[in-house]
Amino acid sequence: MSRGRNYLRGYGCYFLLWLNLQMHTATPDWTETLQQARKARRWSQLELAMRVGVSQRHISFVECGRAKASRPLLIAWLRALDVPLAVQNAVLLKAGFAPAFGASRLGDPTLAQAHGALLNLLQAHDPMPALVLDAEWNLLHANRGAAWLLQTVLPGMAAHGPDACTNMLDLMAHPDGLMGAIRNLEEVGPALLAHVEDQVASLPALAPRVRAFAQALHMRMGPNALGRGLPVAGTPVLTTRFASPLGDLAFFSMFTTFGSPHDITLASLRVEHLFAADETTRQVVQAQVPA
Repeated sequence: MSRGRNYLRGYGCYFLLWLNLQMHTATPDWTETLQQARKARRWSQLELAMRVGVSQRHISFVECGRAKASRPLLIAWLRALDVPLAVQNAVLLKAGFAPAFGASRLGDPTLAQAHGALLNLLQAHDPMPALVLDAEWNLLHANRGAAWLLQTVLPGMAAHGPDACTNMLDLMAHPDGLMGAIRNLEEVGPALLAHVEDQVASLPALAPRVRAFAQALHMRMGPNALGRGLPVAGTPVLTTRFASPLGDLAFFSMFTTFGSPHDITLASLRVEHLFAADETTRQVVQAQVPA
């Protein structure tokens, strides 16, 4: 399931083209999407032609509207360019073909196997915290370690615990939320803000939450907050340090995603695994999270 590639690369270009496809329904501008997707990858027509197994001449003719691509060729073309699944569907529809990917709910029977794999990952990571998040940062699942951590650093959550209504960006931006519990906010805050601002290009629904997070961060850190997000010398990964009644707790994160999703919902999911960044944190978690 793990993917070692940055799927934010080129997403801003892809989203703008997807939006253009939705707004200009009378214009067959899906060919422009193909051109811009190739340019976002910095590939020549020849390189793309070699990857999908057609001539450079045919690539050129399709991009300029002089030739029609078949559905199998178009799917191979979009897959080679690593275009997001939602954009692939939009291009196929505009070209007159059926979409290639579904968007099932996570609880649907068709996703039962993948859903089970997510739950197994969470359970296997206990007692260390692990969360399942969707593209909009909604918390879909949390293991026992994650529930304990959130309730420890945010005692106000102890009454109800994390649930499907919890959004992690909202939790960061809330006046009594996670931002107040992070000891090294000057390091973590700007890095997270830069990350979610990149995501807005491919997912505009995030924009209100990102603005709220940015405003909350600026209120706590001042107008020069973004210029202070330099990593601490000698640390190989970004570590988040939380204040808690048990003392400071330090964690770093790794993410797991599905390797070859054929469903838009699965493509949007990620598991965040938190690991203890020091021995004190490891001992506290092991002592506090019930077996």
